Amino acid sequence: MSTVTLIGTRLAEPGAEFVYEGEAEGCAGCPYRSQCLNLESDTRYRITGIRENAQTLECAIHDGGVRAVEVEPVSVTANVPSKGAYAGSRASLAGPCPYVECPSHEHCVPDGVSMDDDHRIGAVLGDPPHEVCHLDRGLSLVELDLEN
Repeated sequence: MSTVTLIGTRLAEPGAEFVYEGEAEGCAGCPYRSQCLNLESDTRYRITGIRENAQTLECAIHDGGVRAVEVEPVSVTANVPSKGAYAGSRASLAGPCPYVECPSHEHCVPDGVSMDDDHRIGAVLGDPPHEVCHLDRGLSLVELDLEN
């Protein structure tokens, strides 16, 4: 289900994805706070539509102002422990990983997914892109459904 929110005009493109990180310092006292700060923090969203004929509103954060868009939470490709990883089950990330050069790092520590939360696995995609896990973890590459 889509949600209407405000986003910077330079970022407002259908299909664009972003991770909503919550309120910024410049948001204090803004008259549009309730329309802008209506998403779930640390969640990845995709812009599904631009509200046509909506005016551009001034914003202390976005130099080109903001405009109304429709967004939906999107699934995230991630590595989770292989044990119990099957479509429909719930899983959480294995934990932080210091090996930023590893080809799997972006899947072990994906943007928009908290290490503490568990999510439903929408699909098991197979083996992770790395050949060897430097932390000796048995992992599977999955698609996490972030809409709990």
